[in-house]
Amino acid sequence: MIPLPPPNTRAHPYRGLSVQDVDIPLDPPSILSYLDGREVYRRTDFLVLRDGGGRTALVAVHKASLDPLFSPVVEARVLAGPEETAWVVSPETDVGNATALAAAAERGARASVVIGQFEHVNFIWEPAPIPVRVTEVVPPEPPKLLAQARQAVAYDEDLPPVALELAAVRVEDLVTAHPAPSYLLPCRGSGTELGAPVAFLDTRPAHRQPDWLLIGCERSLQFHRHFYGDEPDRVDLCPRARAGGGSGKTLTKCCLLERGLEVDGDTAVVPWGANLDEVREGLRKLLL
Repeated sequence: MIPLPPPNTRAHPYRGLSVQDVDIPLDPPSILSYLDGREVYRRTDFLVLRDGGGRTALVAVHKASLDPLFSPVVEARVLAGPEETAWVVSPETDVGNATALAAAAERGARASVVIGQFEHVNFIWEPAPIPVRVTEVVPPEPPKLLAQARQAVAYDEDLPPVALELAAVRVEDLVTAHPAPSYLLPCRGSGTELGAPVAFLDTRPAHRQPDWLLIGCERSLQFHRHFYGDEPDRVDLCPRARAGGGSGKTLTKCCLLERGLEVDGDTAVVPWGANLDEVREGLRKLLL
């Protein structure tokens, strides 16, 4: 017997789904009788059946063979009848992308059949996007790693549905918790309005201020040691060091990692200057 699929199942690639208009009642006995021995394309694993009244059912099928172009159905299972299946018209949705499908799905429907970009059609079964924390320094806002993760999720058709959740390391919060006469930040992207004089390490200030507090990571400390020959008081803002503060899958970054990717359990670490391929690979290691 064909088992019920796990949550987030879809046709992947979406050519595995066939949409057919039928003139039969959409109850399980009528559907199974209609499909018994009926030819389907060899790549078809799921059928969406639509009656004249716009009612929709989702069916999984097994074929006799994958070799000929068309093969008869030898087993079928009605996954969702009209009461559990939504027909969603969403022209902006990329139906090859699981996260986009989950976003378009109708709340409360067990199966959502989405007609999206280019009139292409796919379905998603019991959508349950997987949370991924993105631990990153703010500002800028949105932070770069979160923006890159959104890009990767939007174009990678192999990933399951993803719910990206920002776990921000906020410079303003660190300043509030550690008041000082002046601050040294790694770069101008770290923010400037802190209510006290601010210098930026990447500009290599000509004079080392005796009272500044470095808000930076281990690499910033190494730079300061090289520039000025000592180590100032410091508050660590490394996203990687703060990534262990919660459970679940986490994508983060570290400036001590100059290229590539490191994975430790449910945490993927990319370089501070990660490219999109590194971010995508990090998500794949966590989710596939």
